[in-house]
Amino acid sequence: MISNHIEVWNKCLSIIKDNVPSISFRTWFEPIVPIRLEERVLTIQVPSPFFYEYLEEQYIDILRKTLLKELGPDAKLEYSVVMEQNGYSNAKPYTVKFPTQAKTALKNRPLSMPLDEEERTIKNPFVIPGIKKLHVDPQLNPDYCFANFVEGDCNRLARSAGYAVAQNPGGTAFNPLLIYGGSGLGKTHLAQAIGIEVKEKLPDKIVLYVNANKFQTQFVEATRNNNRNDFLHFYQMIDVLIIDDVQEFAGKEKTQDTFFHIFNHLHQSGKQLVLTSDKPPVELKGMEQRLLSRFKWGLSADLQVPDFETRVAILQKKVYTDGIHMANEVLEYIASQITNNVRELEGALISLLAQSTLNKKEITLSLVREMIDKLVKNTTRELSIDYIQKVVSDYFNIPVDLMHSKTRKREIVQARQISMYFSKSLTKSSLALIGSQIGGKDHATVLHACKTVNNLLETDKRFRLYLEEIEKKLKM
Repeated sequence: MISNHIEVWNKCLSIIKDNVPSISFRTWFEPIVPIRLEERVLTIQVPSPFFYEYLEEQYIDILRKTLLKELGPDAKLEYSVVMEQNGYSNAKPYTVKFPTQAKTALKNRPLSMPLDEEERTIKNPFVIPGIKKLHVDPQLNPDYCFANFVEGDCNRLARSAGYAVAQNPGGTAFNPLLIYGGSGLGKTHLAQAIGIEVKEKLPDKIVLYVNANKFQTQFVEATRNNNRNDFLHFYQMIDVLIIDDVQEFAGKEKTQDTFFHIFNHLHQSGKQLVLTSDKPPVELKGMEQRLLSRFKWGLSADLQVPDFETRVAILQKKVYTDGIHMANEVLEYIASQITNNVRELEGALISLLAQSTLNKKEITLSLVREMIDKLVKNTTRELSIDYIQKVVSDYFNIPVDLMHSKTRKREIVQARQISMYFSKSLTKSSLALIGSQIGGKDHATVLHACKTVNNLLETDKRFRLYLEEIEKKLKM
């Protein structure tokens, strides 16, 4: 006598559990609910179409063997796929049966059955048709490879760790690998180099590079379109996930919560995570503590400002790659004058080549001195929220820590509001990030501060003078 559907499924699970990794069992089999058993046809309910297709691709063999063992050679399997109608957890689900036509013997059914167009949901945020074999564009720039990354004392640890990760993704102690440093020091280059190396060595690995802002945009769209589950499942399928500028998650609680679950799943599954940030984990503000603690599980490697020898080597690599001949004394002069970051260094070289071509002048040391001196003089200081707070606090002779306190003294509140105003107008930081770094405030407080400052600008001449003098200091 055939047992009921629950007993049959539990017997199947006992076999499956011994034949798949524990994390895979918890992720892909525990959520399945047996619905009914009629004439050797077992119907199981799965959370989403994505879930169904993944089972069909990865676990059809084990499902086939266990069902045949429990129900005999005439065993058949149907899926009931839950799909949310309104995007709310209490929404009444409706089901779609697979296969949609005649029931097919499990031993003869194809490995993956196509979905009708109307049944498709967003499975891949990068809008790549189909997910059966997850042909994911890794979003990598081929120029950002290890061969083009110049090693020096400033980046040797990060590069060595990155190369080790690329040779054995998920198999080293460097998981996650968090690369941090100031703007223009090569974080994106190194992170993408890891992805490129993995794809060359292990082409079957699914690699994806995505900026934190793009991840956030995709998450918002998935939420709006009631496809959060598919968004989550898509990212949980990646073998090497590279998230650039994770500091952009600051103040975005729902995004952080979603990324927390993705992080946990990938890490527990032995997949590799590579993150970049402008600060080390200990200095990241506006981030959940549980997420920060996970950032510290692996290795945090910094990229420092390159020394003179490394800057010269970067320029030599650049001109050699572009097939340009340039005297070493010219390159050494550029390297001695442009010291902030690699991006400015390469930008100066490009400007020099452009001017030489347009004016039909030979690149001599005297020409380089004339152009670079103007470039350095006209280069605007790259402003940060921390730098703006320092300038404002020095102007009013108020400690920065006092601006971060909860005091309601008028002069302290005003200094804090001015810092928020300039941070919004002179940086690309989000309101949430500005608020989190200036006293731990929310985006609404930042908006109110900017409105207050704008009102005082129109009505208070003395206040307007304060702002003009502070702005001059910021732009010196």
